[in-house]
Amino acid sequence: MPDIGWYGLVLVIAAGATAALTVPAKRFAVRVGYVALPGARSVHQRPIAYGGGAAMLMGFFVAVLLAAAMPPFRQNHLFSDSPEMMGVVLAAGAMFAVGLIDDVRDMSAPAKMAGQVLAASILYFSGVTMYELKIPLAGFFVLTPGIIPLITAVWVIALTNAVNLIDGLDGLAAGVVAIGGGALALYGIRLMGLGLLPSDNIGALVAVIACGICLGFLPFNFNPARIFMGDAGAHFLGLLMAASTMVIGGRVPTAVPISGVTYFFFAPLFIPILILGVPLVDMAFAFVRRTARGRRFDTPDKQHIHHRLLNLGHGPRRSVIILWAWTAILSSFLLFPLFVHQVNAFIPIGAAALGVALYTFFHPRLRQGNGEDEEGPEDRQLSAASQGPEPVQEVVRFPT
Repeated sequence: MPDIGWYGLVLVIAAGATAALTVPAKRFAVRVGYVALPGARSVHQRPIAYGGGAAMLMGFFVAVLLAAAMPPFRQNHLFSDSPEMMGVVLAAGAMFAVGLIDDVRDMSAPAKMAGQVLAASILYFSGVTMYELKIPLAGFFVLTPGIIPLITAVWVIALTNAVNLIDGLDGLAAGVVAIGGGALALYGIRLMGLGLLPSDNIGALVAVIACGICLGFLPFNFNPARIFMGDAGAHFLGLLMAASTMVIGGRVPTAVPISGVTYFFFAPLFIPILILGVPLVDMAFAFVRRTARGRRFDTPDKQHIHHRLLNLGHGPRRSVIILWAWTAILSSFLLFPLFVHQVNAFIPIGAAALGVALYTFFHPRLRQGNGEDEEGPEDRQLSAASQGPEPVQEVVRFPT
């Protein structure tokens, strides 16, 4: 397998290329009018250029091309004998296009989902999917050809929308994906070192590049942001995380010969929950919250986790750092058992404790006495606003 130093080099290339491309991407976005105006759900008071997603996409392409020229990756046939990496590149481009159209024209939910299914189909036909599914206490299940396309589509849609929903504060989505991608890359590299994944598995490389492009973009996106990634960037990052988790979590051999590695860490269901726990929990809360109030799932509101932190009195920067810390803690649950076997028994208890803490601090407020959801003035205003077009960031075109 390639030495970890080569993965580090790819990370630096991805970060450097993205950082170098962000400034011209911002200038081009302003020139063509690809900017976000302040809206009812925006925390900004002035227009901010989009274009960060394009810079990250180009940084991804640069990193992939240079990685393909590196001897260790070429010798392990990550590019030559398999269409998987090409499938990730094509699917990433398709998902970026879906987000770009949504930024400019505000796509309907069915149209957006159709685009996400298209990107998932590209992954499936390129072989970027899982082969088996491990259910805790139930064992391994080899997936049949008929169910794999459905699981691939659900996986891509879930992770893409999770990343998109969390992209509500400067630097939040990029930081969460950087931490999660870095943890997943270390996880995949460790599994390859233990012989549990083949050396031609592309998951670690995709995760490293995802981490790198986010690190390169963060200095421009952290509060106060000078550029946004937009839905184009959020969809693109979600696609990368979906592809990397599938080819790592869904391809671990059924017989695990390494002592101290329990069932908990080879269930692909748990891998995205750990490395992307914050956006996935936020998406789950949003689904329950909106459906319980009789609203559509895609109805906008200001009750996401980062909004709740702001309501608790944390500023935008502190809220982002808190959620980064949560992501780092959850990701550590994935890594520690591979390096320190003694902590295996405590991981499920720790994960449950974190889940209770998240629920305690971020669940909807309850009325005293009857336990019903309380709807304050802000909620009533949002409910009324949701009957019309979504007051999201608009695109204005400046004359050239």
